[in-house]
Amino acid sequence: MNENETIENSINQQNKQALRPLSCRVAVIGAGHAGIEAALASARMGLDTVLFTMSLESVGNMPCNPCIGGTAKGHLVFEIDALGGEMGRAADICTMQSRTLNLGKGAAVHSKRVQADRKKYQAYMKHVLETTPNLRLVQSEIVAVETETVSENGAERQYVRAVKTKLNERWSCDAAIVATGTYLESSIFVGDVVYGAGPDGFLPSSGLSASLASLGLKLVRFKTGTPARVNKRSIDFTELEEQPGEETIIPFCADHSPAMFDGLQQSPCHIVYTNDETHRIIKENIKRSAMYSGHIRGTGPRYCPSIEDKIVRFADKERHQLFVEPLGENTEEMYIQGFSTSLPTDVQLEMYATLKGFQNCEIMRYAYAIEYDCADPTQMDATLGFKAVGGLYGAGQFNGTSGYEEAAAQGLIAGINAALWLKGEEPLILQRSDGYIGTLVDDLVTKGTNEPYRMMTSRSEYRLLLRQDNADLRLTPMGHRVGLVTTERYDRFLAKKARQEAEIERLEHAHVSLADANSVLEKAGEKPVVSGVTLADLLRRPPVSYADLSAIDPERPALSPQEKLTVEVSVKYEGYIKKELAEVARHKKLEDKQLSPDIDYNTIAGLRLEAAQKLNKVKPLSVGQAARISGVSPADVSVLLIWLGLK
Repeated sequence: MNENETIENSINQQNKQALRPLSCRVAVIGAGHAGIEAALASARMGLDTVLFTMSLESVGNMPCNPCIGGTAKGHLVFEIDALGGEMGRAADICTMQSRTLNLGKGAAVHSKRVQADRKKYQAYMKHVLETTPNLRLVQSEIVAVETETVSENGAERQYVRAVKTKLNERWSCDAAIVATGTYLESSIFVGDVVYGAGPDGFLPSSGLSASLASLGLKLVRFKTGTPARVNKRSIDFTELEEQPGEETIIPFCADHSPAMFDGLQQSPCHIVYTNDETHRIIKENIKRSAMYSGHIRGTGPRYCPSIEDKIVRFADKERHQLFVEPLGENTEEMYIQGFSTSLPTDVQLEMYATLKGFQNCEIMRYAYAIEYDCADPTQMDATLGFKAVGGLYGAGQFNGTSGYEEAAAQGLIAGINAALWLKGEEPLILQRSDGYIGTLVDDLVTKGTNEPYRMMTSRSEYRLLLRQDNADLRLTPMGHRVGLVTTERYDRFLAKKARQEAEIERLEHAHVSLADANSVLEKAGEKPVVSGVTLADLLRRPPVSYADLSAIDPERPALSPQEKLTVEVSVKYEGYIKKELAEVARHKKLEDKQLSPDIDYNTIAGLRLEAAQKLNKVKPLSVGQAARISGVSPADVSVLLIWLGLK
């Protein structure tokens, strides 16, 4: 072949590629924490997936504090990892500091939290996306979702057929996942200054809201905010209270060992407090806040309010705790958690200077509030798919939630279910007793939310069952079933499970002498025993830990820190765990009574008008879900049960 033929063949090949139809099976709109998990799940399950982002520089961005985990949120991260998601793995690799919160309380609410390196996290996630088979990462703004109306059994339903970009490209697809975060028609507020923008100065998404509304989706307006960032060199840390990391770090990811943190020089965080002068400045300028001037229409998060909202709502408090946390190893930016505001810049400078150690502070990024469009989540079912549009899913802040972890959890569920739907397989629907992810999704699609939803341990009625340490026991089999947990990892999980079960069994039958038993009890400040006991009996005493038994237990096997924790909690709380399992079994009877989404509840005699209206709106899939709908009473549930019995 001569040189001219080689050039001609190369040109022909390029032309063929240029003419290749723009298509995929799954289109994911937005590359934040929800979009990342959705795209990875879909691609890893074998579906040709395209992840669209308005800017490649915003992939995996943390516009607020770069921390992963926290109360209840840490539980979500462990569950994401157990199902085969990526957030926990990334957080481990990018950890700057790790702490387990609520150690002074019961095991159910122990929550891991890490301060992550923001830029390292972004770079890690972007590279994972770039190197994942079946996945393409494309910088392009999606402005429309196109559908086709199909007749089914005498009724008509819309199905996703394509997404359209701002550059007039049309990507045909069979499913689309909307994970737009806080970008939809977003506006920034600083005092009386208002302008269209997304987080961190990125462009807002314009046009997609109108397209989604044209499909019949109901959109609402929410608001959130973020504090200023301060240059580290301008803070006098000698006046602040230091908050060090923990000595033993248990990873989020089951594939990681605590040894990966050996030699990690954890970055300290610090605590500072507002004072009378801070409060005076805020009160005198409260009308200049966008929150109180009437500029903001959207509803803000109740559990993460702005500092001016705290001053108004908690007027009796003399001070509010703030956390000073690093953004990364290669930046001097410090994040002041708890100090979000929409006050103007001159007031921000004045109020920051009132804090101890901040007299000469240099603000690098001003605080702001952001308002954005999101969907009413009751329009979705437990797969996070929209009932009115086949193949359309929602995830993250687009569904009315707040937080990276909540977003990632929803993205994972939406990505899994979009892939299962296209494969013609049964969906993955987590029950409330399966995990906090199940609670999160059920709360959203059953009860809805009138403010940015944040996960808390108090939202679950099964807290003792849904601990961090047993997330893999609850969810890894499900992750393996859908194809996100590899066979190698699943085998390791089964071996770990067997070791834990064997050790629990051994403790239940290992008898110890009175002398040995009382030596442990004496050290723990417990009353001595007068008859024989097992190691499990000793462990059930509140002050006695699994580690305390080592002095009298030469037969104990070598277990990892994670395994020891699960063994200890399983034995110590056995009675309470059995009670919760019995409660789960009782409620399962209602969950097993299925309801068709085609039921017209107005035709069921005996249902109150309000109940019929709420049931027709949510279209619950079971009597159990129906019972959790606000406005459906126990009497209405009884009517449903009688009606089902008569069918």
